[in-house]
Amino acid sequence: MKYPIGIQHFESLRKDGYAYVDKTQLIYNLVNTGRYYFLSRPRRFGKSLLLSTIRAYFEGKKELFEGLALGTLEEKWEQYPILYLDLNVGKYDTIGDLEEQLSISLNNWEQQYGVQTDSGYSLASRFGLLIRAVAKQTGKSVVILVDEYDKPMLQAIGNEALQAEFRSTLKAFYGNLKSCDEYIKFACLIGVTKFGKVSVFSDLNHLTDISLDSRYADICGITETELHDCFDEGIQELADANGMSKEDCYMRLKRDFDGYHFCVGGPGMYNPFSVLNTVGRRQFGDYWFETGTPTFLVKQLQKTNYPLEEMTREGLTADILNRIDIMDENPLPLLFQSGYLTIKSYDERFGEYYLGFPNREVEEGFTKFLYPFYAPKITLNKSSFSVARFVKDVRNGDAEGFMRRLEALFADGDYQIVGNAEVYFQNTLYVFFKLLGLYVEVERHTSDGRMDILMQTTDYIYILELKVDKTAAIALRQIEDKGYALPFANDPRKLYKIGVNFSSETHKIDDWKVVSSVQG
Repeated sequence: MKYPIGIQHFESLRKDGYAYVDKTQLIYNLVNTGRYYFLSRPRRFGKSLLLSTIRAYFEGKKELFEGLALGTLEEKWEQYPILYLDLNVGKYDTIGDLEEQLSISLNNWEQQYGVQTDSGYSLASRFGLLIRAVAKQTGKSVVILVDEYDKPMLQAIGNEALQAEFRSTLKAFYGNLKSCDEYIKFACLIGVTKFGKVSVFSDLNHLTDISLDSRYADICGITETELHDCFDEGIQELADANGMSKEDCYMRLKRDFDGYHFCVGGPGMYNPFSVLNTVGRRQFGDYWFETGTPTFLVKQLQKTNYPLEEMTREGLTADILNRIDIMDENPLPLLFQSGYLTIKSYDERFGEYYLGFPNREVEEGFTKFLYPFYAPKITLNKSSFSVARFVKDVRNGDAEGFMRRLEALFADGDYQIVGNAEVYFQNTLYVFFKLLGLYVEVERHTSDGRMDILMQTTDYIYILELKVDKTAAIALRQIEDKGYALPFANDPRKLYKIGVNFSSETHKIDDWKVVSSVQG
């Protein structure tokens, strides 16, 4: 079987015999129930292939759809004029870069359809005149497809002046989707993010946003059923190559790459890029995470002084979840739309979504990436060694040993705290114990009366209570008063209660105490 790794052109994929996960039933539904659509999905999730498939459909290329759902659903195949704008091809460092890319596309379309416009017109005006002229010339309404509509905006993040210029240019350009309505058959914009109501979409209130629409939750990515139906032979080969049973191979694929949810109660979606690479190469790897560095996302978390444990505790309404233009206030929508967090649950009473990491690939990769940004710099070149020694202490029941290592982590560090010292301490420990959780079982609870950190191994249980500008005794007293150890009363493992206090003045752990007991 040939796997379409990096292939985004539907016609090429079909003619060359590559595997294809059939999404054409959903495309048929889109075309026959509406006209204007917007879709956001994480990078490398099949958005460009989706748009290319829609393009082939409107080009009337019936032969490409033989054996697919659309091949039987569509009875009248027609060819429509198509204006396909791909903003993924450019690098946008100046307003001139965007204008040049738009001008190149307009020139190509004008040449293709023999349309002439005054060179003195604005880019937006030329686009509007072109849509009208093409529709009148061909006698058919125009199909408009925009791939990576938001790339210029994303590249200008951090440069507000340039982003404002991009926003103004794109807002006027995309505005033709509304002003030329009578000449348009179908339009679809896709991208990674959604710039909200006061941005490029402010005049496009007729666009149907299907990003969180349950009807189209699986329009990109691979479902569990599709994984079995389309890749079962390849997964057997993957299992054989790695000395695994096919059942174990499916379980690992699910653990590593499944878990994306784009609506409440919708199907879990596998990351197609990681699945295709893993099956195609017959080797497991974090292919999606390794093709992108979330440096900006981490810096945005630091810039907003965001408490990391809140990533899975804060409720977001659909309006907030769909926007990134509030990222200086709340970075979670950016993390969600970028694919590092996904929908885990929904509170219907308040209309709020709760997020979490989708799978092992993202959680482990993001945690490891976070660590150097939050750990004191003294550990940057020794982080793997430090964690390994810490894990050995935990597994060996050496509570005093790992507490001395934790104390040294802060005592020897060369760093400056930006923002709230308490949030800094909590974030540093969150990342550290999250990283530790890759090797031992760690559960971090909320701070509403439950334990801060619970670690468990085969032979030991550790309960840690963390305080800022108090004492270790106060932390230990809370463990006793709240009865945190009671659930383990009949457990034969040795249990450690550990109180830890951090000083916001010295930026160090200034007090800690370990109390041990044998349960059961």
